[in-house]
Amino acid sequence: MDWRTKLLNPTPHARQDYQSLATPVYRGSTVVFNDQNAVTDDWRQAENGYSYGLYGTPTSLELAARIAVIEGAKETFIVPGGQAAIALIYLSFCQAGSHALVPFSAYGPNIAMAEGLMRGLNVDVEPYDPLIGAGIDALIRPNTSLIWCESPGSVTMEVQDVPAIVKAAHERGVPVALDNTYAAGVVFDAFAHGVDVSMQALTKYVGGHSDLLLGAVSARDMDAYHKLGPIYQQLGLAVSPDDCSLALRGLQTLAVRLDVLEENTLTVAHWLAAHPLVKRVLHPAMASCPGHVMWARDFTGSTSVFSFVFVDHISAEQVIDFINNLEIFRIGMSWGGVNSLAVVYPDLIRPNQDFAGRIVRLNIGLEKVDDLIFDLKQAFRKMA
Repeated sequence: MDWRTKLLNPTPHARQDYQSLATPVYRGSTVVFNDQNAVTDDWRQAENGYSYGLYGTPTSLELAARIAVIEGAKETFIVPGGQAAIALIYLSFCQAGSHALVPFSAYGPNIAMAEGLMRGLNVDVEPYDPLIGAGIDALIRPNTSLIWCESPGSVTMEVQDVPAIVKAAHERGVPVALDNTYAAGVVFDAFAHGVDVSMQALTKYVGGHSDLLLGAVSARDMDAYHKLGPIYQQLGLAVSPDDCSLALRGLQTLAVRLDVLEENTLTVAHWLAAHPLVKRVLHPAMASCPGHVMWARDFTGSTSVFSFVFVDHISAEQVIDFINNLEIFRIGMSWGGVNSLAVVYPDLIRPNQDFAGRIVRLNIGLEKVDDLIFDLKQAFRKMA
């Protein structure tokens, strides 16, 4: 055999009985078959064997399987990010002429997709009050094909009565999808509360270090799984095996990080609640948060993101000064990582509520909590 051919021979030469505590990183697009009769092109690789790297490698399927076990799902798909997860759910359950419901407190890109891509596909996505509970029955139409929940909501942190929404939806034959990113898939049990499809941005808590982009879509049963699968295949939602490896490592420290993040966050939130320049703290574990009663009933813990609202006499310009004066908190979007973040939402408006640029969202990280409070104190003090 010529040396040029030897260079390209994929047959392993090293021993193959190596075992480790870490999942190997498998990179590959082409899957090699033993004979022609075995060749297939099937997205159901966990059931029917590997056919193409686009649908997953042992690395990504291991991550999917572990997420499914943790969340109590039948199956899980790993996708390139939270927004890809949202798109997969919309496009799997909605068709031209159908109607969907989404809380007005949902993640901004979800709303943008509803108003952009889905509207362009002739899907009518109607916003609803996240605190509507069983009253959502009045909004369900004969052509309603999907109801979204996101609990707590984005920025304004409304905690939804998910069981009541699920009951009303299922009585009318409508599936319910939940953005469960805040709970990291663990402090709120989506499937125990009746949700049909649960998604999370693994970018946040599972990744945990602000250095990867991944999402997960988990199906309650095989009906939901087989609705999602063909669209997953057609969209070509391939993921990086290296990112999957980082997420698998993140799972190993998730419990430890969540415990510290919860404690740090509650300490900061309670300190802010006592500050004279703070009108309201929007943290699900505090009575001042809309839907707190639902959190106390349905959740087993809280995580690292919350918001607070300045008192009315503080101007939007002063809030921006406050943000710019922070030294330990970094100014940035996203959350769930080890670093504390702060960002103001100058244009955020909810129905019947204009925050006039006075609402700030914080992500509390793993820094010493006394240092974080000191940073907030000095930023308050420097406000013009």
